[in-house]
Amino acid sequence: MRIFNTYYPPGTKAHDILLRHSRKVTEKAGLIAEKLGSSRVNLKFVQEAAFLHDIGICRTHAPELGCHGDLPYLAHGYKGRELLEEEGFPRHALVCERHIGVGLTAREIERDKLPLPVRNMVPKSLEEEIVAYADLFFSKNPLENDEERSVEAVRQSLERFGRDKVIVFDQWHRYFSTGVPV
Repeated sequence: MRIFNTYYPPGTKAHDILLRHSRKVTEKAGLIAEKLGSSRVNLKFVQEAAFLHDIGICRTHAPELGCHGDLPYLAHGYKGRELLEEEGFPRHALVCERHIGVGLTAREIERDKLPLPVRNMVPKSLEEEIVAYADLFFSKNPLENDEERSVEAVRQSLERFGRDKVIVFDQWHRYFSTGVPV
């Protein structure tokens, strides 16, 4: 919590919005990790990483979230990685960078001219996948913040980025719902 409060001072709009969102994502990610069991996943790490996954938003221009930085919102993943690496949390930092949607490849970043460093930003570990998956269900929009999106709503939101994104989500959903690897 100390790290969170360093970047999001208590009592600010950004603190309130991000705290609510981070708690929801942490709760969902924790339930998935518990279901899969400690022999497959590190529950403590999942909960910590889920709580910190959006730490980089403070450096973006997202006034609706109370953030007045210079970077585009999409940059919050890699900026979060930089912040957490500076804080001495390299594994948590990778979760920040790799949690956008179901991940972004260097090819996609280059092809779509995204305002990001050109490198693969795709979840590699099971813990990273769990956090990215859980994040897809919750908006930071204060009007929607407490509502969990349906699986179908998540699928529809990913569809605009390509069928391949929906396929990855569906694989994660099957695994995280049943505990049986796809």
